[in-house]
Amino acid sequence: MKKIALVLVNEIITVITRPSFWLAAVGIPLIGAVIFGIAGIINRNAGTAATVSQIVTGPQDIRPQGYVDLSGIIRAIPGTVPASTFEAFSDESTARLALMKGEISAFYIVPADYVQKGSILYIRPDFNPLATSGDQSGLFQWVLQVNLAGGDMALANLVKGPQHVQDNSLAPIAQPDENNVLAFWAPYAVTLIFYFLIMGSASLLLSSITKEKENRIMEILLTSVTPRQLLTGKILGLGIVGFGQTLLWVGTVVILMNLSGRAFKLPSAISFPPSFLWWGLVFFLLGYAVYASLMAGLGALAPNLREASQVTFVIMLPLIIPLFFSSTVFMQDPNGPIATGFSLFPLSAPVAMMARLSAGGVPWWHPVLAAILLAGTTVITVRAVANMFRAQALVSGQSIKAKTFFKALLGRI
Repeated sequence: MKKIALVLVNEIITVITRPSFWLAAVGIPLIGAVIFGIAGIINRNAGTAATVSQIVTGPQDIRPQGYVDLSGIIRAIPGTVPASTFEAFSDESTARLALMKGEISAFYIVPADYVQKGSILYIRPDFNPLATSGDQSGLFQWVLQVNLAGGDMALANLVKGPQHVQDNSLAPIAQPDENNVLAFWAPYAVTLIFYFLIMGSASLLLSSITKEKENRIMEILLTSVTPRQLLTGKILGLGIVGFGQTLLWVGTVVILMNLSGRAFKLPSAISFPPSFLWWGLVFFLLGYAVYASLMAGLGALAPNLREASQVTFVIMLPLIIPLFFSSTVFMQDPNGPIATGFSLFPLSAPVAMMARLSAGGVPWWHPVLAAILLAGTTVITVRAVANMFRAQALVSGQSIKAKTFFKALLGRI
């Protein structure tokens, strides 16, 4: 235990004395503070805010927009649309002439086969994808819907979907509103955050091992400590550093929010279970231990950091795959077979289970089982990688390949 503590302290001191570490740990929050400050100045100055808005989106255009209805669908403009919003034209040439004179800002052409194909043509004199202030396409779609519904606005509203949905969930925790954009993207954001936290912390161990191997320091260390003691000390030491760096970043966000006069609260559309924070800590630590061990094994086998980086993607692939399902499967069906399978599989559980928990409605025994499986995988991985420190001399100087790494992990090299 004493030797593990010595390795742990040495890793912490080595990392925190590097200028590059403080550049990342302090530089990123500092850049965020500068951006936050500039945004605050702009928001307090109405004239500056208006200038920036005009630069980005262009000046607001209050001219009406025209339309040419070749299908004969539009019989009347709904009363909810201001009278000066749209102007009817008999043909395209007349509308183009009005556009050239500046009488209208743009115009729509509703083709004769609109009912069959469902497409319209929007013509404007300029191209600015960010300029949305003068684009009334949403209102014009509403005009079409009301006329297709025979002027019945209530029926036209139902075309978009049900007006009220009564959700009777049998899950122990209420699920968030799927129609809310913030709630819909919450699992994706949680998955992405945990992916970067685990990957960033585990990468510190890969860098440490490869540098010590290149400098031949590892061979000296292994004469004084066992491979398991060395690996355990490094995982704990760099884990503390990575976790401290994460707390520094989160703390910076909280301070900036408080300085702005706003309480640090999640939007009401996002509802996390009370145990979300504790499970987040458990899966971050266990996930870091597994992937830090795998990164250490990769560093032990690779001749240098450049070749080790080529296999990193293969190792991190189980964490990457849930990113493609986070905003769909984990939100729409968090208890389905795909989401459940990813969250129970140890190598993808650290991000997949947190994505499910952010969506809500997960049975209590699922995270418990996932944590147990992940803890068992951590023990097996640490032992297997410790053996690779003994075997690393056998492949010293050879190019690292994914096949070589997994053979060594299984003890076949």
